[in-house]
Amino acid sequence: MKLAAAIGLFSGGLDSITACRVIMAQSIRVVALKFVTPFFDDRLLSREQEYRTEVREKYGIDVRIVDLSEGYIELLRNPGHGFGKNFNPCIDCKIFMLTRARRLMAQYGASFLFTGEVIGQRPMSQRRDTLRVIERESRCEDILLRPLCARLLKETRPEREGLVDRQRLYAFSGRGRRQQIELAGQFGITDYPSPAGGCILTDVNLGARIENFYQGRLRISSGGFDADDIRLLLVGRQFRLPGGQWFVLGRDEKENERLLELAGEGDAILYMRERPGPTGLLRMGRNSAGTGALANETIMQAAGLVVRYGRKVDGRVMPAEVSFTQRNVKKSFVAEPLGDDQFSGWQL
Repeated sequence: MKLAAAIGLFSGGLDSITACRVIMAQSIRVVALKFVTPFFDDRLLSREQEYRTEVREKYGIDVRIVDLSEGYIELLRNPGHGFGKNFNPCIDCKIFMLTRARRLMAQYGASFLFTGEVIGQRPMSQRRDTLRVIERESRCEDILLRPLCARLLKETRPEREGLVDRQRLYAFSGRGRRQQIELAGQFGITDYPSPAGGCILTDVNLGARIENFYQGRLRISSGGFDADDIRLLLVGRQFRLPGGQWFVLGRDEKENERLLELAGEGDAILYMRERPGPTGLLRMGRNSAGTGALANETIMQAAGLVVRYGRKVDGRVMPAEVSFTQRNVKKSFVAEPLGDDQFSGWQL
């Protein structure tokens, strides 16, 4: 006999892990969808099979990665339900994910959807009234089950039709995790992520940086932006140079390597040749930085920042030889460090 199937939204946190196992315990085949965007978890795209294996071995869950980047970037321009405390569109985010999951039901042979939501756990998106809004606007009414708090909510179609036994679901509520931890223990799960503060859109500093980007205050050209621009926005020290060019400095070796990964066609890479320091990425937008004096001035400003944040010599910031690479142009030159007063208005 073929098992019934369901799609679950999978964040990788304790709630989504236990929700999946609750549904699986009722002999239902679960496909867990891990949605990613440049704002959360998109580094998993480069190691999808490894991640799937990790989740299966640790939790016994079949997870698939789904990239939401393109549509999600547009959603942030004007979310219908607004933003939370920072730049987080939590209600519209959940509607967007559930809409995509609903459209994938036929592909996976799923009869219903479920999430690890718990009434009262998050102030914006997990109130009783907003749970109903999310169901309605994602067109998931009556097919969306929330197994951790289902017995506090109206019965859904999979329960009425006997696919799911309502008495084996739960009535969790509030922000505490004790009940989820106990439930995980019943499934033999003790290794799970600690509670996180949410995606980076909820971060005070990064949220503000992203908001500025969307408001056009950080743009360096009249063209649109894409996922690679967002990824770059989340790395290192950020500067808008006087000519409007976008410059990013790595703060450590890991960020230096990340900037090299993110460098695109037309981007320039700068670093000091002889002593440790940051890698710099100069992104000039869809248009060039100009030619002649303008281009040279931009390059020297960027090089001056590389030297300023490099390792000191005998306690002093000294001039250094800087390597510059852009497309087929490679050159090196000695650059003077910029004084802090020279770039105080450039940093984002």
